[in-house]
Amino acid sequence: MHDLSPELAAAALARGGIVVYPTEAVWGIGCDPFDQAAVLRLLAIKQRSVDKGVILIAASLEQLDELIDWDALAPERRQAVRDSWPGPNTWAVPATAAVPAWISGQHRSVAVRVTAHPQARALCDAHGGPIVSTSANLTGQPPAFQRGQLDRALLALVDGVCAGETGGLTAPTPIRVAATGEVLRA
Repeated sequence: MHDLSPELAAAALARGGIVVYPTEAVWGIGCDPFDQAAVLRLLAIKQRSVDKGVILIAASLEQLDELIDWDALAPERRQAVRDSWPGPNTWAVPATAAVPAWISGQHRSVAVRVTAHPQARALCDAHGGPIVSTSANLTGQPPAFQRGQLDRALLALVDGVCAGETGGLTAPTPIRVAATGEVLRA
C-alpha cells in the first residue's frame, strides 16, 4: 500500500474511505465522522462496540465548535480545555445535537482533541473538518507506536495510509472530563 498525501487521504475520506495516519503517540485509524456507513465499517474493522464512542480530532477549535456545547461548561473549565489545544489533550466535552450517536456511543459527551501533530492536522485541514481518531489496532491488541507495528490484516481492510511518523509520545493521549478535569485515561 503506497503512502497518501493529506489531500489524497482526504479525498478517500470524502468517498467514505478509512485511512490510517500518525498521531501524537500512536497510529490512528479514521474516517468522516458524519458518514455513518464509514464509521460502522471502521468499528467493524477494529471489532469495537459502537456503544463506546470514538474520539474526534480537528486542526482547529473552529472545526469542533458546532459539536461542543460550550455553554454547558463553567467558564474556568471552558478555558482549561481551550488552553490545552492544540496539543495531545483529549477532552470528553458536552455534545451538541449535531454529534451523531455512532460517534458519542452511549455517552452524552464527545471526546475531542485539537491536534498539533503536523500530518494529522494537515489531514483534518484537507478534509475540512474533524475526523474519527481511534488507535489503528484491533480491540484488545496493543496500539502501534511505530508504522512497522501496524497489523497487516488491519491494513488490508483500509483505503490508505498517510505518510509520516508519530509524535513520539510513549502513551496514548490522556482523556479527561472537561466539566471536572477527572482523568478517564492517563
